[in-house]
Amino acid sequence: MLDAAMRKLIDPPLNRLGARLARAGIGADTVTLAGLALGLLAAAVIALGAPGLALVPLLASRLADGLDGAVARATQKTDFGGYLDITADFLFYGAVPMGFVWLDPGMNGAAGAFLLTSFYVNGASFLGYAILAERAGMQTTARGAKSLYFTGGLLEGTETIAFFVILCLWPGGFVPLAWGFGALCFITAASRVLLARQVFRGTS
Repeated sequence: MLDAAMRKLIDPPLNRLGARLARAGIGADTVTLAGLALGLLAAAVIALGAPGLALVPLLASRLADGLDGAVARATQKTDFGGYLDITADFLFYGAVPMGFVWLDPGMNGAAGAFLLTSFYVNGASFLGYAILAERAGMQTTARGAKSLYFTGGLLEGTETIAFFVILCLWPGGFVPLAWGFGALCFITAASRVLLARQVFRGTS
């Protein structure tokens, strides 16, 4: 819901920094993989019992996630780069809840499973919509120049990152927060399915 507005704020400084990285010879795929490594480190730190400390690699990971696209725009965007980026994103978004489940399986297991299932369904609705949009020749830059068609939703990347930050600051609230956020993810997926039914019903 907030991604389009956030892009207007963060894209100009990201593009400047991305251009500097490109001039230094750092490729977009390298930045993507560095961001993934930082995200997985954050999940590991959470699982080891230090969610507060995990904020540093977690936020650095999301900075890298924004920078890889800026580097690509300053050099050359590739289909593989977009593919690698979305794959790394999905792994990151799954690893952080998994870290909280590993932190306390007995307390967090059920809520974590519900949250991860909601992420799975929401991701499927997002990618399915992107595939159909590509076939229909649809394009949008509302959420920045992307390799995939990004459709809006109640919960997007900005809300998910904010959710992860709150979890790190208040790990004891994981159970109610996971149930609540997971429910909103299911609502987001359902709304995207209804939108796809409306947009693509007459296409083949």
